Amino acid sequence: MNQNIPYKIYLEEQEMPKQWYNVRADMKKKPAPILNPGTLKPVTLEELSGIFCRELAKQELNDTTAYFDIPQEILDFYRMYRPSPLVRAYCLEKKLGTPAHIYYKFEGNNTSGSHKLNSAIAQAYYAKKQGLKGVTTETGAGQWGTALSMACAYLDLDCQVYMVKCSYEQKPFRREVMRTYGAKVTPSPSMDTEVGRKMNAQFPGTTGSLGCAISEAVEAAMSQEGYRYVLGSVLSQVLLHQSVIGLEAKAALDKYNIKADMIIGCAGGGSNLGGLISPFAGQMLRGEAEYKLIAVEPASCPSLTRGVYAYDFCDTGKVCPLAKMYTLGSGFIPSASHAGGLRYHGMSSVVSELYDQGLLTARSVEQTEVFKAAQTFAKVEGILPAPESSHAIKVAMDEAIKCKETGEAKNIVFGLTGTGYFDMMAYQRFNDGEMQDYVPSDEDLTKAISQLPKVNVSVH
Repeated sequence: MNQNIPYKIYLEEQEMPKQWYNVRADMKKKPAPILNPGTLKPVTLEELSGIFCRELAKQELNDTTAYFDIPQEILDFYRMYRPSPLVRAYCLEKKLGTPAHIYYKFEGNNTSGSHKLNSAIAQAYYAKKQGLKGVTTETGAGQWGTALSMACAYLDLDCQVYMVKCSYEQKPFRREVMRTYGAKVTPSPSMDTEVGRKMNAQFPGTTGSLGCAISEAVEAAMSQEGYRYVLGSVLSQVLLHQSVIGLEAKAALDKYNIKADMIIGCAGGGSNLGGLISPFAGQMLRGEAEYKLIAVEPASCPSLTRGVYAYDFCDTGKVCPLAKMYTLGSGFIPSASHAGGLRYHGMSSVVSELYDQGLLTARSVEQTEVFKAAQTFAKVEGILPAPESSHAIKVAMDEAIKCKETGEAKNIVFGLTGTGYFDMMAYQRFNDGEMQDYVPSDEDLTKAISQLPKVNVSVH
């Protein structure tokens, strides 16, 4: 144990990143462009600006600019909770009896309780700057909706959130935080939109999906003057904003001359994972360093490990552009028994392309094992982790145990995306022994994947 390394590595305020990093600029083979579903041609700035704020649409389409200056107003907001600490998990290392050094980048030190605030404030800022009245969005576990409601309250913007119905019912406290910040929260699918009414008629009693909630939020934005839609994951613009996580993590490691051997992140739509690994992946793309990058996803929604790399709709209602990504099909709905978050049917185009190029590996884990890892972590490190984060904890512990078996003292870094204090119903199910693992059958996946849109177009 190196006693010169503190439990928590804090960067000074002046060391906080002043720019976001766009990993696409260093990718020789870029992620495939998003397509207009009507023409099957790459979406134009004008077309995308009808859904997103114009500045965000520019960021979404820009795959050549490596660094974007962070506006001063956003930097001022970041200073409330950034830089976030990189923590050495000494107690977890001792518990596991491993020679590995385990570090976690903790993003829970803000009211929203997660990393989502990094992009929420950016997207709300650009909406305000454009003179909009408000924004609409979806949320699954509720972390994104909570973060966006906080950002909108700060900037005096209206915020309308469509929350996946099973989460709306299972996580009432996160819902109430959103409402406390002034957001309107609607369980999805609802009867307020054409898409919602259609889903309820087609699937009576459905517990909803993130893809469905996206469709409702997009419809709501396009039917109200002065509103735009914002998204908390998947999009390249979101990964751009979340790059502050990886940039700070790398700066903290460099500060103590620590070279990470592997970087591990949970993977749903790709926001946390993409933000954490971006600067490290950039080094790999430039030939400057080598790392083992690991994406960890739930066995119940395994887009990387069991999905296909194809063009698909980003939403269940099929009103959004088409993105090439690892996907289970936009119609895939995870089981209502799935309590661990990361419920999206597809994966970020950036993360998907990195995975396809072999720069990233992926693993799927079952939720009971995830919650066991979360419990171990909570007992020794004193933080109750978000279920999403606990996917990364599980694999970080697995890798540390391998080091115990081989005697290798590897440096393991993982993303602790936030806290789990609003996820107590899921923890209760685990503690009561009522939690069940759900793994979709090949038949289930084949059915959803068979409904992918037929896209026969050269995009590279």
